[in-house]
Amino acid sequence: MKSFHVRRLALWAAALAVSGGVAAIAGPAPAQAAVPNAWAFALVLSPSGPVNATHWAESKPSPTPTAVATGPGVEVVRFRNIGFFKGGVVHVTAVTDQLAWCQAQSWRTLGGSELVTVRCFVKGVAAFVPFTVTYSQSSGTLAGGLSYAYVSHGTTSGSSYNSTGHANTVTALGVGRWRVRLLGSGPATPSGGVQLTAVATAPRICDIAGRAQTPAAQFVTVDCYTKAGVRASSGWTLTYQRSRAITGARPTRFAYTVNNKPTFPGTYVPVPPGVNFNSAGATNTVLGGSPEALVRFPKVGILPNSVFVTPSAIVPRVCNLNTTWATQAGPPRDVIVRDVVCYTPTGVLTRAVSYVTYVSRR
Repeated sequence: MKSFHVRRLALWAAALAVSGGVAAIAGPAPAQAAVPNAWAFALVLSPSGPVNATHWAESKPSPTPTAVATGPGVEVVRFRNIGFFKGGVVHVTAVTDQLAWCQAQSWRTLGGSELVTVRCFVKGVAAFVPFTVTYSQSSGTLAGGLSYAYVSHGTTSGSSYNSTGHANTVTALGVGRWRVRLLGSGPATPSGGVQLTAVATAPRICDIAGRAQTPAAQFVTVDCYTKAGVRASSGWTLTYQRSRAITGARPTRFAYTVNNKPTFPGTYVPVPPGVNFNSAGATNTVLGGSPEALVRFPKVGILPNSVFVTPSAIVPRVCNLNTTWATQAGPPRDVIVRDVVCYTPTGVLTRAVSYVTYVSRR
């Protein structure tokens, strides 16, 4: 990965200016130029010990990350060689065939490592379940309009990044609802993918409640709830990607899509094309019609890799991965996510719109 000899970030000069319920979060300083500075992902299958050997990677050569349980449902994942940058963003997805979700609690640097604390809940009760986790931190700008942005809102990190250099803004719309504006030129039709993760110690469910776009900005509405489905305050992280991976990098093999026809009884291609990206030039498909949606990312299967899911609804929904995705070892090298599963807060399987993103190291 390029530019790891770039001097470590100075303390974030992201001044938080709050006026009229709008938080304006400063963009990166133009002098920095690493998108990303650091990234990592992992699949945690056990509450203690090394992460899964075939589904982890860091942006620098590193020893295998480890997970340590520090309480019921609480895991500290240690990425050993990327802990040199302030801020950044974390996303987490549960991997289990039951109503469960995982959320971030905090992340910090320590002695060259990035320590990410994750909390998981089964039916709202703290308990370990397998999960995927990713961390990324970027600075500098990119040409070509808005291609990558993230916001960490209401967290100890409080970080924000926009590839155009503009400030992202967050507007409170009431208890448990926010409107995010990501400035930067782009298509006037839906494009790119989004991922959202709750950040809290108490159980929280956070969903994408709406999206809109203009030629000058992307807009995302975020809703967060208690485990009972009652709107509630929460921290959260949000990442927008367009023709880049969820980490901000551009490996040769990555993809994202959205199951935006969850009731369609069969296989379909999500449209418009801007929401259904595949770096190999193939066409992603979704087999829907049930609460369990099979997502196929053709020709991008290469290890190590990872998958993340975010629900999109105006009512509380939980979506996770039923099991670990399949990666074909030979041609056509498809990645098969079987399945993305969604629930109501009471545990009833339900059809729901969901954003799905796939990332590999190479």
